[in-house]
Amino acid sequence: MNDINTQPDTAFNFDALTPDFMWYAIESIGIRAESGLLALNSYENRVYQFIDEEKQRYVVKFYRPQRWTQQQILEEHQFTLELLEQDIPVAPPCIINGSTLHQYQGYYFALFVSVGGRQFEVDNIDQLEGVGRFLGRIHQVGQAKPFIHRPTMNLDEYLYQPRKLLNNSTFIPSHLENSFFSDLDMLIGQLEQHWTEPKNIIRLHGDCHPGNILWRDGPMFVDLDDSRNGPAIQDIWMLLSGERQDKIMQLDTVLEAYSEFCTFDANQLKLIEPLRGLRMVHYMAWLAKRWHDPAFPIAFPWFNDAKYWESQVLAFKEQIAALQEPPLSLTPQW
Repeated sequence: MNDINTQPDTAFNFDALTPDFMWYAIESIGIRAESGLLALNSYENRVYQFIDEEKQRYVVKFYRPQRWTQQQILEEHQFTLELLEQDIPVAPPCIINGSTLHQYQGYYFALFVSVGGRQFEVDNIDQLEGVGRFLGRIHQVGQAKPFIHRPTMNLDEYLYQPRKLLNNSTFIPSHLENSFFSDLDMLIGQLEQHWTEPKNIIRLHGDCHPGNILWRDGPMFVDLDDSRNGPAIQDIWMLLSGERQDKIMQLDTVLEAYSEFCTFDANQLKLIEPLRGLRMVHYMAWLAKRWHDPAFPIAFPWFNDAKYWESQVLAFKEQIAALQEPPLSLTPQW
């Protein structure tokens, strides 16, 4: 997930990030790129892979200006380094000249050693166990103290601000506006009824979907850019897919391994569908907010098509129905 506010995101762009600019930025911290800069799959920030003069493969991340403060980025870096200290497989920022975060002509950036791996297989039970085990260890570290500068998940950020932004946008076709906002407001009303503030708020990965997990000899967790305070289930529910029985089996597998290292509050299971609804609304608004960025129309051409918005009206109805169903529950023997 990504931050949302109600203002159009037009105050800056990434036009300054030419190859020469990035080369000089990297050189400013004593690293000389020998290869070209290969763009990696990232939209919120700009991320590139390169090889330096010592044949070391690096990834450089240029942060989207005005999204996170310096303190918030450093807090994410510190969390990642804490995880690394506990031998948890994460991709940490490099400490160069005593810092993990650097600045060049108005852009914050960080360097990471490039890590390889294949795609995590969500339907592989052994891999699910491995992910569950390390998630337990991540949350064991995460519960030691909260983030001070990074946000805590809340309805304002994930529902109310996105609702206002969508209302002020021009994306929804005029013939769909009434049904779209009527069903959106019904979904928001249902989410308000089903959302309960979690008692146990911890530091999270924040966006722990399968695309942010690589697999080598075990899982490798990457991209903690969306780290924030929230309920533990936020880092678990996106691992679940398929029919209800499939999800229960996957949940049992993950949480049995998870509980070797961290206690899970089963009351949070009732937040799975509310969290799915929050992500649905937030994601639409995030795309709308970032649409001025040339990378977004190229990557998400369907977003500006009437068929997409028609499908979202149906998705609202389906999510409202999902909220009416009993929450997922663990099998008795768990």
